Amino acid sequence: LKVTGYEKNQGKGYAVRFGMLEAKGDFRLFTDADNSTSIDQIEKMWPYFEKGCDIVFGSRDVKGAILDPPQSLFRRFLGEGFGFLTNSIVGTWGIADSQCGFKCFTKKATEDIFPRCKINRFAFDPEFFVIAKKLGYKIKEIPIYWRNDPESKVKFKWMVNMGLDLFKIRLNLIKGVYD
Repeated sequence: LKVTGYEKNQGKGYAVRFGMLEAKGDFRLFTDADNSTSIDQIEKMWPYFEKGCDIVFGSRDVKGAILDPPQSLFRRFLGEGFGFLTNSIVGTWGIADSQCGFKCFTKKATEDIFPRCKINRFAFDPEFFVIAKKLGYKIKEIPIYWRNDPESKVKFKWMVNMGLDLFKIRLNLIKGVYD
């Protein structure tokens, strides 16, 4: 185990990118710190890696996913709205739940995708999916068991910043930043 870090808080996207690039394994997983998805869910991912997938990630929005307890109608509305907005602006069609924090990458995908990422806040997930699709990586979304924290909050400011970041991703696509 190696403990590493940096001085100044630069956002969740920066932190995940930093950690994924510091990691040395053949497979690199990141997960939410609140353990909303238990580490044992990783067992569901291996068959897809064996079939040649480069990225396998958990989803709360595909058939077979279990949310315990279910999310409120308002949270589902926010999630579906953000998903539609994301797909419409940056073209991540085919990805139902980009924001679920349980994602695993091969070493090659990690080292090819994450250095190209520019977004340091919460919209970093759609960005790496955009890059992965652009580079032709094989992606698989799988149902997971997700422990919902009804006390979890989404701040309006975060939603606005995520929306702005989606437009930055779109602009980066147009300018060829991810090539």
